[in-house]
Amino acid sequence: MIGLSSYAGVMESPMNSAQEQQPFSPLTNSWSTQQESNENQKPTSVGGFVLVHAGAGYHSESKAKEYKHVCKRACQRAVDRLKAGALAVEAVAAALIELEDSPFTNAGMGSNLNLSGEIECDASIMDGKSLHYGAVGSISGIKNPVVVANRLLSEAQKGKLSAGRIPPCFLVGRGAHDWAVSQGIPPCPSEKMATKFSLSAYKRNKRKMELAEKIDTGHKQTKKRRQSSENENGSGCLDTVGAVVVDLEGNVAAAVSSGGLAMKHPGRVGQAAHYGCGCWAENACNMNPYSTAVSTSGCGEHLIRTMLARECSAAMQSEDAHQALLEAMQNKFISSPFLASEDRVLGGVIVLRCCRCVEAQPSQNIQGILVEFLWSHTTESMCVGYMSAQDSKAKTHISRLPPGTIPGQSLAIEGGVCRLMSVVESTEKSQSHPC
Repeated sequence: MIGLSSYAGVMESPMNSAQEQQPFSPLTNSWSTQQESNENQKPTSVGGFVLVHAGAGYHSESKAKEYKHVCKRACQRAVDRLKAGALAVEAVAAALIELEDSPFTNAGMGSNLNLSGEIECDASIMDGKSLHYGAVGSISGIKNPVVVANRLLSEAQKGKLSAGRIPPCFLVGRGAHDWAVSQGIPPCPSEKMATKFSLSAYKRNKRKMELAEKIDTGHKQTKKRRQSSENENGSGCLDTVGAVVVDLEGNVAAAVSSGGLAMKHPGRVGQAAHYGCGCWAENACNMNPYSTAVSTSGCGEHLIRTMLARECSAAMQSEDAHQALLEAMQNKFISSPFLASEDRVLGGVIVLRCCRCVEAQPSQNIQGILVEFLWSHTTESMCVGYMSAQDSKAKTHISRLPPGTIPGQSLAIEGGVCRLMSVVESTEKSQSHPC
């Protein structure tokens, strides 16, 4: 049994909307009690929830249909895995593979080309249950970088290597490629990963750069060249992809993948690979009442210097999720002292938080997970999709900044609530808390 409710509309202004939005109803958390009683309880159904994004940047109306379709497919891929009994980390990896395979996203196939005309990708994944993390940076010749990141995560969970060596969690460049191939992950020639769109964009950007190089190096021209570069690598090019998932056991996971900025320097590694910057996932524990999962998108350097994924995750332990995310995006990102020299701070996040609860009935327990999901961005737009395992199809939305606001200086925030329910039969009575 599942109910979806309270989907927010586009906000007229971030602050006014935050003041008008009612806080999510507080929930008595029963995570510890449920964990103790799970040994004798078996849900009668499987399920979960997924939230994906196709990047924070600029999504033109002409391509809106394609972006929404890929988000729907990614949600469906994750839900199919959840229905098959997969854990959150497996489902989130499945969603990312679908997003990477789309020629319309800047991840995997069709990624931006660097200055040398090559594709170098970043990706990371985090499992909230084990707290393990896997990542690759500046990797070439691999069709799905998230598969390599996920393999690093799973191999690390097996323990130490021979002679007591610590297994790697983050590999870059040629070493990452060779390790992937040694693990049986097939290589893919870089020329096959480029699309007509990414190649034409590279040629266009290269011509602009060559023209800029011919301009005199005077102060005014330098300023113009810098502004031109900012526009080229502005909000239209920040289409990193990502996903967050919760399964019916309450485990959360997050993942992110990116081809990086257009015309980036070879070897550059963006936030999608950095720990605490691209994604974060952490199951609830005694210290944290909520499980949280975060995936980011935007200007990698801005997200790295603020460690935005981890900052947003920590903020989600507050009672009012909406207000907490609003303050985190404003204080830890837009107004961050680490980005004081930046005129525009560009980025976006999708956030999921949840906690477990039960309803006692005369003959059975109704076990539930309350899921609160949000997205926020300072870029012109952000494309998201979401779906529960009980939904027949995913919902998609392109969130846009209110008219008249300035990207990089303003933010939008929206979201909703999903309640996952299942009947749990138990051989022993367990303490229940209201859901």
